[in-house]
Amino acid sequence: MDPQTLAAAGLPALGWALHSGLLRRRLATARRDPLTGLHTRAGWTTRAEHLIAKHPNALVLLVDLDDFKSINDTHGHAAGDTVLTAAARRLADWCGRHGIAARLGGDEFAAIVTDPAHTAGLFALRTALAEPVTHNRRTLRVSASVGHCHRDQLPVPVLTDALSAADASMYAAKGHGRRNNTR
Repeated sequence: MDPQTLAAAGLPALGWALHSGLLRRRLATARRDPLTGLHTRAGWTTRAEHLIAKHPNALVLLVDLDDFKSINDTHGHAAGDTVLTAAARRLADWCGRHGIAARLGGDEFAAIVTDPAHTAGLFALRTALAEPVTHNRRTLRVSASVGHCHRDQLPVPVLTDALSAADASMYAAKGHGRRNNTR
């Protein structure tokens, strides 16, 4: 085969390879929140479903930042973004290599951790999330309501049921006021 024919035959393959790479990057980007770098709901759900099915000691968390709207209204959206990125980093750091975290939307986050020894550290997570955040040399007070559900508390270990139980736990924590979370 002459070089021109070989080059002409290779161009479509090269085009498909480039297109495939571009699609993979777009899909990976769609599964990550652009502000926080955490998984999005879609990216997290797939992995969380796998983890809850595989790990009998899994712990599912829902986190909602308290009074987040007032931070945006009082200090501006850039301050709100700073609070969101700080909360995301703190949650991801707490999960470490034992789980994954996601920003579900707005000021709501989720996580799943699989190591039973690690799940005892909910107080450490609550403490980390309550640390003030600095934005433009101003100290912003933040707090979060944290709800959780252990997989072994579920009659059927599926993610939707775990999220529902964690949601109920989170709203029970909110009912007890700022900085007061269920155990």
